[in-house]
Amino acid sequence: MKIDKEQQFCEEGCEHTLVCLSPSPSNAKIVRTAAKMAAAFGGSFTALYVQTSDSDKMSYNDKSRLQNHILLAQQLGADIVTVYGEDVSYQIAEFARISGVTKIVIGRNNIKRRHFWSKPPLTEKLSEMVPNLDIHIIPDSTADIKYKAKKNFFGKHFIPYPKDLLITIAILTVVTIIGTVFLELGFTESNIITVYILGVLLTSLFTRGYACSFISSFLSVSLFNFFLTEPRLTFHAYDSGYPVTFVIMFAASIITGTLASKLKDHAKLSAQAAFRTKVLFDTNQLLQKAQDDNDIINITASQLMKLLDRDIIAYPEVNGKLSKGYIFTVTPEAENDIFSSVKEKTAAEWVLKNKKRAGATTDILNKAKFLYLAIRLNNKVYGVVGIHINGKPLDSFENSVLLSILGECALAIENIRNAKEKELAAVLAKNEQLRANLLRAISHDLRTPLTSISGNASNLISNYDKLDDETRMQVFTDIFDDSQWLISLVENLLSVTRIEEGRMNFNMSVQLMDEVIEEAMRHINRKSSEHVISVEYKDELLLARMDAKLIIQVVINIVDNAIKYTPPGSEIRITAEKKDDNVLVSIADNGAGIPDHIKPHVFEMFFTGENKIADSRRSLGLGLSLCKSIINAHGGEITLTDNTPHGAVFAFTLPSGEVNINE
Repeated sequence: MKIDKEQQFCEEGCEHTLVCLSPSPSNAKIVRTAAKMAAAFGGSFTALYVQTSDSDKMSYNDKSRLQNHILLAQQLGADIVTVYGEDVSYQIAEFARISGVTKIVIGRNNIKRRHFWSKPPLTEKLSEMVPNLDIHIIPDSTADIKYKAKKNFFGKHFIPYPKDLLITIAILTVVTIIGTVFLELGFTESNIITVYILGVLLTSLFTRGYACSFISSFLSVSLFNFFLTEPRLTFHAYDSGYPVTFVIMFAASIITGTLASKLKDHAKLSAQAAFRTKVLFDTNQLLQKAQDDNDIINITASQLMKLLDRDIIAYPEVNGKLSKGYIFTVTPEAENDIFSSVKEKTAAEWVLKNKKRAGATTDILNKAKFLYLAIRLNNKVYGVVGIHINGKPLDSFENSVLLSILGECALAIENIRNAKEKELAAVLAKNEQLRANLLRAISHDLRTPLTSISGNASNLISNYDKLDDETRMQVFTDIFDDSQWLISLVENLLSVTRIEEGRMNFNMSVQLMDEVIEEAMRHINRKSSEHVISVEYKDELLLARMDAKLIIQVVINIVDNAIKYTPPGSEIRITAEKKDDNVLVSIADNGAGIPDHIKPHVFEMFFTGENKIADSRRSLGLGLSLCKSIINAHGGEITLTDNTPHGAVFAFTLPSGEVNINE
């Protein structure tokens, strides 16, 4: 039984309308009436079909009508539910109880009870089982009042198969031999009768239908009379109580055989329900692992092929059109011409456009050999699936599982698309945030150096002859410093952008670490003269594999950061050494240090911390973020620790290298 979560319990005051499905010609009107009632009262709407052991024995016309009624209910907004059991009224009442149904809509049964012992009509039994529910019985004067679902008693039930007859004869032969042995050993007749009843039970278990059970019951009485009662080998009986014994034995055999056959039917229905549950569970598990729409369509079609044992073709929807179909065939020698037929493609496109089934067994484009259904959720179609009918319409069980799997498929596609949209929205939001941060930082932080450059240049233009050489040199120096700061900022910004977008080209080679550090020291900010900078190499030959230009920029950014955030006279110590398979470079200062709550954020883009720069010029917070990106791209690691007794230590590692000498 498949019940949606929202159907399990209905809130107080919520209406839940249930309509019962059947192959009766009047059922279409009942479904429409129930849909109007559900729309008028509001709440949920469910269409229920109770599958019994006789469902497989329905005629072709009955099966077609039932499928049309199921489709009609689905189009009118009903959730289709199939339950299994022999007692239809009990299954309806039990489903209504656990699903919170408030109204049941059912058609009038024109069959009247002929005798007091006759089975009561369905409506009467429902009224007794669910007296608290509103049961609406819909009359239909135009319906075929003579219609009654025909049970084919003289078909599969009472025409035995030759194999079953042989099994029955073999069981009766063995039972008669055992009875003869029991009689010779002095066992009572009641024990022998029990052996024959056991034979009837075994016959019911190992044969199909009721025919062999009935034959076994009749022959058991006959064989018992012929072989095991006095006089032997005749159908006469001396004992006056034997006729009663025969009648009781025959009745017990019939009842036993009937019960065994019903148990087999129930077992079959239970097996179908278990198989349906397993298929849905496996499908759900596979769909959860799918990566995109095509994976989901392929999994769905593959599961349908296994379930229905039919050829399947699946068309994903792309930009409102059907893309190339995926073909799944039960047998490799299936005719490919069937799948590429114009009739088949036309039917599939009609389903995509109209969101309804078409093709074989329907009234629309029924010349097609496939039945086409839409993979849809609400009014959105994600694809079309075609099932090769080949003269065998889908039964109610197959139709129920098919609708469930297509629903799971549509929901999986919807979830994946929603996840991708959320991911894209998150990326766009992040990019917008970065762009906003950049614009905000540039608007605030570029204003000071640009204003300084513009003001100094204007001063030189207006008062050049009035300024002495020392003053003019100071103005030139200020302009140069501000322009160098702007150049450094732009270089960092461009480098960060290239690395983030994956457009940075690395020129990797083995370089001497001391040469790289010395080159970086020549580009350090002129204010380094106010600090004490020392360099120490703990190993004579330090070779590392790197892009030298980028590592020079890393050293410049870290040292320049230490100069900016430490007071004049502070010491900055650069140390390089070999550590395992890496070269470790440490840059330590003895400034105020970095608070613990800021340390996790120092390598984030646009993070500037709380410390003020000595010249009141804010930083964009790109330098350390760029350093981290460059070092990570080299396969190294950059860290921040405290210096003793105070200050900060930035350290990064690079893979060590070796120089190949060609003689």
